[in-house]
Amino acid sequence: MSENENQEQAAVQEEKGAAHEKKHHGFSSKLGFVLAAAGSAVGLGNLWRFPYLAARHGGIFILFYIAFAVTFGFALLILEIAIGRKTGKDVVGAFGELNKKTKWFGFFSLVVPVIIVPYYCVIGGWVLKYLVSYMNGMGATGALTGDFFATFISGSWEPLIYFLIFAAMAFVVVVLGVQKGIEKVSKILMPILAILAVVLAVFVLCQPNAWKGLSYIFVPDFGKFSGEMLLDALGQLFYSMSLAMCIMITYGSYMKKDANIQKSGRQISVCDTSFAIVASLIIIPAIFAFSANPDGDLASSGPSLMFVVLPNVFGAFSSFGNLIGMLFFLLVLFAALTSAISLFEAIVAVLCRHFKLKRLVSCFIVFGVIVVLGTLSSLGFGVLNGIQLNGKTILDMFDFISNSVLMPLVAIGTCVIVGYFTNVRLITEEIGLKEKSAREKYFKIMIRFVAPVCLIAILVSGLMSAF
Repeated sequence: MSENENQEQAAVQEEKGAAHEKKHHGFSSKLGFVLAAAGSAVGLGNLWRFPYLAARHGGIFILFYIAFAVTFGFALLILEIAIGRKTGKDVVGAFGELNKKTKWFGFFSLVVPVIIVPYYCVIGGWVLKYLVSYMNGMGATGALTGDFFATFISGSWEPLIYFLIFAAMAFVVVVLGVQKGIEKVSKILMPILAILAVVLAVFVLCQPNAWKGLSYIFVPDFGKFSGEMLLDALGQLFYSMSLAMCIMITYGSYMKKDANIQKSGRQISVCDTSFAIVASLIIIPAIFAFSANPDGDLASSGPSLMFVVLPNVFGAFSSFGNLIGMLFFLLVLFAALTSAISLFEAIVAVLCRHFKLKRLVSCFIVFGVIVVLGTLSSLGFGVLNGIQLNGKTILDMFDFISNSVLMPLVAIGTCVIVGYFTNVRLITEEIGLKEKSAREKYFKIMIRFVAPVCLIAILVSGLMSAF
């Protein structure tokens, strides 16, 4: 057999192997992909960050967020999914496939989930603590109000235990694999999430004065228009849509070839934005209905909204308060878990596919990294509180580095690599855009010009606000 024939046979075998891996390690259905990707997108960014930004800026924030989501955000979402499906590889292999000279960028991108997932699991542990506390009836006694949150996170062992339990939950799902773990769990948790969110929103909106919160959310006050509001709306896209985290490229590589990327992207976007708005419908009207000082709570809420303000609000629900608190934190726990799973999987995929490690071994390696970095974040509010940079705790430092610096850089790099260093037509074909059509021209303009400019603005703004 000649050398050329050997090479051709090897190529055929490699192609068959890739097809076999896709069949057995990819999503089994289009619905499975959408629910898993939506589960990744629907996380603490929707149920924690979005509501406090809506509380800060009001209806004008939601108006501009939706505008950015259907244009800027949607373009980046389908771009990442298309990169994954076109190459069929993990994030490192994907960028190496696009251009051999940009393989390093895949490793650079991987730093984002490596930094995020440990402290994300720490916050997930806080959510789990509140859920357990409400299940034990502590919400009815008012024990979760006042200094409860500050006292809890400044402890040593209890926050660590809840952090490790949450991380172990994500570990078990990822060990089970894409179909038996991630897809199956997403098909169970996402419908439960939707039902819980709607039930809680309907209950809150039926309370006296809740309509004031409804008006606050949906009636834009253009007097609150500001550059800060615009940048908050743009930055929220990263949190809400799991952009620049290696997740959508990884999940895209598991996506079936006959699935429509644009349709799937729209479904993910609608699901993600709907959850964020419903979360705001639960939280902000509840503040107007039950808080003695709604304006003060909205103005000073910030990141503490979920763990400090809301328990006070739920405490005013009388006999329903403990039940509502339990259901709310169950909702948040499920949302946080689906996102943590996707971050976990993005790293595991590289270890399995690029470094040829077994899934179980890869999961243990990632879990070890989570334990080390997560422990530092958790203890940063207690015994390691003295370790701060520019007033930021260890968790805040990890959050700033990943979200304000690395994620904008990864998104900028992705747009530049696809727009200028690869044949962008390969990606637009994968998305299903007809050559020289208005949609293809719009997509190219968005990726080559609009998105990089917006992303640079987010990066500069984040750096200026920090220093």
